[in-house]
Amino acid sequence: MNIDIKAVHFTLKDETREYLDRKIARIHNAENMIVDLLITLTHDKDFQAEAKVNFRWGVSVHVKENAFDINPAIDKLMDVLDQKITKEKEKVKEKR
Repeated sequence: MNIDIKAVHFTLKDETREYLDRKIARIHNAENMIVDLLITLTHDKDFQAEAKVNFRWGVSVHVKENAFDINPAIDKLMDVLDQKITKEKEKVKEKR
């Protein structure tokens, strides 16, 4: 799984990066199904966290969440992303 993390309009601190890495570890069980995980963190008036997941069977999932602080934005993003990955895994199992 290739992981690419970008910070737009601010510098990503080491502790925020470590926090994000711990959250990404939650989806470790789907690692063999994910080709790319692209995360973009943007700061304008509030923080926006976006993630795009490319699965090995050609499907892409895009998730976007907003919050006034970076850590709650990451939390919301990873919660929704975890649900999307689980849903996609169930779809693939149904097709078999």
